[in-house]
Amino acid sequence: MRKALSLLLVAALGLAGCSEDKTSGGDQPKSYTVGVANFLLSGPYFSGMDTAIAAQAKAKGNVKIISNDAGGDAAKLAANVEDLLSKNVDAIIISGGPLESAPAALNAIKAAKKPVILVDRKFATGEYTSWIGPDNEAIGKQDGEFLAARVKGKVAIIKGGPADNSIGLARTNGLKSVLGSKSEITLVEAPDFGNWGSDGGLTVMEGLLAKHPDLVAVFCENDAMCLGAQRAIAAANKTNQIVLAGVDGQAEALKAILDGTNYVVTGLNSPNVIGKLALDRTVEVLGGAKVEKDTVVPSPQITKDNASQYL
Repeated sequence: MRKALSLLLVAALGLAGCSEDKTSGGDQPKSYTVGVANFLLSGPYFSGMDTAIAAQAKAKGNVKIISNDAGGDAAKLAANVEDLLSKNVDAIIISGGPLESAPAALNAIKAAKKPVILVDRKFATGEYTSWIGPDNEAIGKQDGEFLAARVKGKVAIIKGGPADNSIGLARTNGLKSVLGSKSEITLVEAPDFGNWGSDGGLTVMEGLLAKHPDLVAVFCENDAMCLGAQRAIAAANKTNQIVLAGVDGQAEALKAILDGTNYVVTGLNSPNVIGKLALDRTVEVLGGAKVEKDTVVPSPQITKDNASQYL
């Protein structure tokens, strides 16, 4: 036990040494200004990420955050990055949300010779300093394994969209890798996208119920859509028939799981954890530390048995 604690202490001191880049006087940590370019802040996951980054900066005491929101507009994101660079930020964190690539933004940061940390979304193209996020396919696989052990029949899939969204595709492909080979399970993909929101999930679920009243389970590519789907299922008096499986570990989903509702499982993809790690990683880079190019954050399965640990 003492050895384990000693190792943890050494690791903690090492991280502290990386993140507190001292001035020549050695009395105060060097101050930094970090820009946070958000593609979309309207969803609770992405706003939670932004909040976590700001909270970690405040806790450090030597980091100023300048955050903005592109409102889902790729051109606006590029303009926002240019604006952050004009303010002479030391580094930029990009929360790309459902955006697949941002060449203009990454090129501008590269030209300015500033480090850029990507959170959650790893862009398909372009250069970046470091990325921190989940293994989305593994989360989908976890949900699939949980459902495979508990249900037989027709399982619906609600996607966030658009069709080429790699995060959503990874989650659904993970689920399919498990359930697709089960003879006792039939997969049904909703024809419309839930757009990653509760209202979208509700609308898509209503359409699914109209065509497939015999569903036994629903998998959603995020918790927000599943929470909407849960409302539609309740309105159709099918709560005792259909269970739900989501992704992210959103607080409302965790409560629903803990309360023993028909929301039975999710996979943790915590914006709080990723946001804090991103700010720490940024400060380490600015302090001259060599860091991992890609860091996969663990995504434990959450059920009623352990939901209280994460709520």
